[in-house]
Amino acid sequence: MSNFPRRKFISTVAASVAGSFLLKGCLGNPPETSTTTTTTVASPNTAVSGQLETNTVKLGYLPIVESAPLIIAKEKGFFAKHGMTDVEVAKQANWGAARDNVEIGSAGGGIDGGQWQMPMPYLISQGVITKNSVKLPMYILAKLNTQGNGIAIAKKHEGKQVGLDLKTAKDYILGFKGTGTPFKAAYTFPKANQDFWIRYWLAASGIDPDKDVNLITVPAAQTVANMKTGTMDGFSTGDPWPYRLVSEKIGFISALTAEIWPNHPEEYLAMRADWVDKNPKAAKALLKGLMEAQQWCDKPENRTELAQIVSKPGYFNVPITILQGPFQGKYDLGDGKPVVNDFKKSVLYWQDEKGSVSYPYKSHDLWFLTESVRWGFLPKDTLGKAKEWIDKVNREDLWKEAAKELGIPASEIPQSISRGVETFFDGVKFDPEKPEAYLSSLKIKKV
Repeated sequence: MSNFPRRKFISTVAASVAGSFLLKGCLGNPPETSTTTTTTVASPNTAVSGQLETNTVKLGYLPIVESAPLIIAKEKGFFAKHGMTDVEVAKQANWGAARDNVEIGSAGGGIDGGQWQMPMPYLISQGVITKNSVKLPMYILAKLNTQGNGIAIAKKHEGKQVGLDLKTAKDYILGFKGTGTPFKAAYTFPKANQDFWIRYWLAASGIDPDKDVNLITVPAAQTVANMKTGTMDGFSTGDPWPYRLVSEKIGFISALTAEIWPNHPEEYLAMRADWVDKNPKAAKALLKGLMEAQQWCDKPENRTELAQIVSKPGYFNVPITILQGPFQGKYDLGDGKPVVNDFKKSVLYWQDEKGSVSYPYKSHDLWFLTESVRWGFLPKDTLGKAKEWIDKVNREDLWKEAAKELGIPASEIPQSISRGVETFFDGVKFDPEKPEAYLSSLKIKKV
């Protein structure tokens, strides 16, 4: 589906090759090479490659835009096309329930894998967030999306310059601490994506998320209700919840994650390792169906139908109107902020300005582990184990095998496990070759 011009492809390949040298010391795996530059769409008649070990799998999802490719792969028959004819896409009550269900496994009435915030697959694999600290090996198979998240603020804070850069609002926010009622904001699960986004946003302006504000965990579906009652000042989560708050005139969007870290890694498809090890062909068939769904989702002309499908009661159960705009990159942020009208800032599923969205770069896994060390979620010696952990959990090799079997053009298959140096809105850079230097550069941290 991609209209990936030759000039953009050349620059992307150059960046990818450079990134591979930056990362090789920490993560290993030299880049692959390719001379193919075609950009044709994968054939809609791709045959199932060999006999699958199973055609049955149960995938968990949360009702936020990150899950759209899983839903579309089921609804549009992309999973079935590749032999996975019995895929159940099961809504999870919250992230804790998803974790509990993957521990049980589908044989016990749970799930085999599905949609995850990062670095949940690592935290589950290491027993950090599992019952009795039992280690349950997980494999990351693909990235589901980039962007599509935001930080929303209650209406009572309008006019206080609470925006992307909080420096002008710092004293205002810190003032709540002095009254004995600190600014209270929520994320949907601790030690994961949406916790990281709000922490980074606060810390970039000199606000310590552990000392200056009160951060709490609230399931995504409850965030708007909590804002209505006035018990919460803000929250960090995925669409459709931030824009719903604006549309219902409960608050405004202070920052899109597309602004905090453009083209950032968001959520992932990860499975129990034992399921993948037992069913490697079925795992690649899942990936092929997912890839085709991601391509379909990324076409602007499909975004209206996408909104119609996922808004249904069986999935997100929200008015289609609060999905249509964000899916097109149109955000009325509220609080007198300029309206955003840029498809590149919408949730993206297949390709963005930096190349592949679906491919699970190991350098991104390293950032999540490094940020976990920053906030004391993982011990500092984690960085010494990072390569070993990432090589065990991140199965980008299966992604590449599936992509090649599907006929994805070489221009859309990354040649490096690293996307190179990443730059955040405050100018801070993360060099995956030097994670310790990134940590040292950060003024607010626990480590």
